[in-house]
Amino acid sequence: MFITKDICPVPFDQQPLNEYIALKKSCFFSWSILSIDKYIRRICNIFFSLFIVLYACIYSTIISNKNILRICCYDVFIITFIFIVIFTRLYLGWSYIVKRLVSSTVFYEESGWYDGQIWIKNIESITKDRLIGLYEVVPFINRIKYSLFSSILCFMIELFMIYLL
Repeated sequence: MFITKDICPVPFDQQPLNEYIALKKSCFFSWSILSIDKYIRRICNIFFSLFIVLYACIYSTIISNKNILRICCYDVFIITFIFIVIFTRLYLGWSYIVKRLVSSTVFYEESGWYDGQIWIKNIESITKDRLIGLYEVVPFINRIKYSLFSSILCFMIELFMIYLL
């Protein structure tokens, strides 16, 4: 997937297609592009793992009132906040990549001295990058966006429930 230096002056690790491949292979971002059932299973595994760990921590810190319902509400509230942070990071990472893939220009730095330059993609690169961006990355961004909005909605409901308790 490497574009030769005479066609593309952008360094290898700053080329949008190579950034996409690197993000796709990274541990944190790779689970967000799994099939929908594996994606939901991974979210449930993270939820239940955090629930067990945080339940023990919250139970040991609350000394006076050992109300199980209140502890579970606090636990789920904290886990939902953690999910909001995770989904926000996933959304920002993938949206940066899709912006670079869909754009017809690429901003890059050759020497690291903050002397940024702009490369205008040729037609072949624009077509390939836009196809990958629109048909591979955008569906994952939409999935992450829906997950983020659901987490925010759950967070607001849990905040209201804690207020009522």
